[in-house]
Amino acid sequence: MKKIYHLSTCNTNQRIIKELGLKDRNDIEMQDIKFDKMTLEQVDHMKSLAGSYEALFSRRSMKFRSMGLADKTLTEDDYRQLIIDEYTFLKRPVIVIDDKIFIGSAKAQVQGAAEAIG
Repeated sequence: MKKIYHLSTCNTNQRIIKELGLKDRNDIEMQDIKFDKMTLEQVDHMKSLAGSYEALFSRRSMKFRSMGLADKTLTEDDYRQLIIDEYTFLKRPVIVIDDKIFIGSAKAQVQGAAEAIG
């Protein structure tokens, strides 16, 4: 399976997609999570590859502070539910290449995805 979970309204996501040459590839499924909501199964699959829901969770989301989450101790169940309920809590992009996952826009993650994509 080759898939990218992204947000089409995010300039960083679009830059990475362009940089990796993913836009015109037919062998990689692209899911804009704003318009095509993630399923429980998809989020659980990402977690199985990442090791935790927390690894998928973005604390940079505007809602993180506005919901008072910075002051709370969150559990794995909390992270899972927040990601499912609000797409902005997913650290993006998430690129899944077979059994490998690359999360976020850090240089090392993008480079790893580029190498895995080939």
